[in-house]
Amino acid sequence: TLTTNDAYAKGALVLGSSLKQHRTTGKLVVLTTPQVSDSMRKVLETVFDEVLTVDVLDSGDSAHLTLMKRPELGVTLTKLHCWSLTQYSKCVFMDADTLALTNIDDLFEREELSAAPDPGWPDCFNSGVFVFQPSMETYSQLLQLASEQGSFDGGDQGLLNTYFSNWATTDIRKHLPFIYNLSSISIYSYLPAFQVFGANAKVVHFLGQIKPWNYTYDPHTKSVKSESHDPSMMHPEFLNLWWDTFSTQILPLFQHHGLVKDTHSYINVLSDLVYTLAFSCGFCRKEQVSGAMSHLLLGEVPAPPQPSVSSEERKERWEQGQADYMGADSFDNIKRKLDTYLQ
Repeated sequence: TLTTNDAYAKGALVLGSSLKQHRTTGKLVVLTTPQVSDSMRKVLETVFDEVLTVDVLDSGDSAHLTLMKRPELGVTLTKLHCWSLTQYSKCVFMDADTLALTNIDDLFEREELSAAPDPGWPDCFNSGVFVFQPSMETYSQLLQLASEQGSFDGGDQGLLNTYFSNWATTDIRKHLPFIYNLSSISIYSYLPAFQVFGANAKVVHFLGQIKPWNYTYDPHTKSVKSESHDPSMMHPEFLNLWWDTFSTQILPLFQHHGLVKDTHSYINVLSDLVYTLAFSCGFCRKEQVSGAMSHLLLGEVPAPPQPSVSSEERKERWEQGQADYMGADSFDNIKRKLDTYLQ
């Protein structure tokens, strides 16, 4: 898998843990870019057999990425580094926003390039899960193609579909069943099929801009909350499974390496105080404060200071669910304010 920052590293950690939980016999390798912090890299080393630092390959293709309204996908070309892992004879690449639901070692019986259809355009494969054979020759040819032609979507999927252009027509054995890359948004688009076949899913892929680690999670009820109309929330069992894996397997690692600022008990006490003060001020709903608590659990690094706003404008933002949890309304600032009352 690949992670280009600390946020996606959380996904990679959950993915790695899910593969171990289902007793994979394969080695686990994660490619990281220099943007991943040293502390997060240490946690990755406890889950993965190899943590390799690679350079960022950015398509710089702003025109195509703008069409997709996903400019951040340019760095996904960094995924091409996986073909340089020639110490291995065959590999399965999985995006950091996927989750293994069962043992999938049978994928190693497939040949390059085996992948599942993309739900948006089934004649193209989705590059979130694919079987490949490391090769410096293939790696060089992919880089040359990226340089000369670019990618029709600006990201790795367009480039790989151009390079492996015969995937759709030559060998059906290279078409992975959809259950090996079940798109969470497809649950919404074809609900009857999910109701019939969903129980056989082997890998779930959290496609879209909202990732599992962006949700609010209530550790008391062990459930995910969302006020948005996200299709994934129609069947939140996969999201709940992701968070359950994170809270039981990954959070203890964060605590051990000092990435979590406080213990659960301290969080619970302070969150109750925050709720009490927030309600007494008529400032916000409990769900919005829970969002701040989830950021604390994840040990997010606060964003740079934002321009100051008036108390009235800040209050309006809170009432609209737009609290600046990573800035002025961060947990540290809330705690500091609480301390003045408690003292």
